[in-house]
Amino acid sequence: MNNLPSSHLRLTAVDTETTVRIDLHGDLDYDNADAFLETVTGRLAARPGLRDLHLGCAGLGCVDSMGLSTLLMIRRRTDEAGVLLHLEERTPELNRLLTITGSLEYLTAFPDRAERETSGSGDSRADTEEAIPARPTGPDSSA
Repeated sequence: MNNLPSSHLRLTAVDTETTVRIDLHGDLDYDNADAFLETVTGRLAARPGLRDLHLGCAGLGCVDSMGLSTLLMIRRRTDEAGVLLHLEERTPELNRLLTITGSLEYLTAFPDRAERETSGSGDSRADTEEAIPARPTGPDSSA
């Protein structure tokens, strides 16, 4: 007899014209990550006018490395689609995981409006970078 809790992930989605909200209930892990990614990707593909994707994390249990990888992939896909990702009602455990892995800011920061408007223009950002002079090679001289 197995007394371990099920790692089943249940998703509840609410769509409007420009917004999709998906509430997660359960564990986001190896067993469930692919189905979750397919659900989100399907919503992004079906909604070309989508502006915001809200992921409600209050009911989220365990998140393993596959779950974290899925969240990162969702961020990349929302960026490509020009959709803002909102991780809402994050649990302390999720915040801790995102902080430890250095992904909290990436997953929760919003791009500047100017950056969003010019991201698809093909302009190179190299012209705004500052050149750093190289240290001369050879022995140091004090004379």
